[in-house]
Amino acid sequence: MASLKPARVSRAVGQVALGTALAFAGTMHLTGAREEFQAQVPSWFPADPDVVVLASGVVEIGLGVALLTLWKQPARAWLGATTAAFFVAIFPGNVAQFVEGKDGFGLDTDQARLVRLLFQPFLVVGALAATDAVGTLRRRRDPASIH
Repeated sequence: MASLKPARVSRAVGQVALGTALAFAGTMHLTGAREEFQAQVPSWFPADPDVVVLASGVVEIGLGVALLTLWKQPARAWLGATTAAFFVAIFPGNVAQFVEGKDGFGLDTDQARLVRLLFQPFLVVGALAATDAVGTLRRRRDPASIH
């Protein structure tokens, strides 16, 4: 029986954790935390905040389920890149929550909202690392890496 490499195990654990968190958060978008998530919809965004929360919840559930079920490369790498892009796309909502001073999820001070902003890059990096997105996609583009 071949031994599992620690990096591979770490990525798998990260992918499962991220998938579980996204599926849970997406479910909360559609159920008990809808109003809390609306605090993260920028006032300038040209759509009904509830529709934005519902739509982003569906996307989060989809990404979460995909992370929990998709393990073959390169599809897994593309999923990681897509998840990272999603985290980048929703970042303006977190910035708006800070700038507009909106309370949500216990983020009721500017300091708490600012600290929340600092975690977003970790989600982006985590999505890329857990799926080996950068390495896999780089290897696919490099003809020298094909054996």
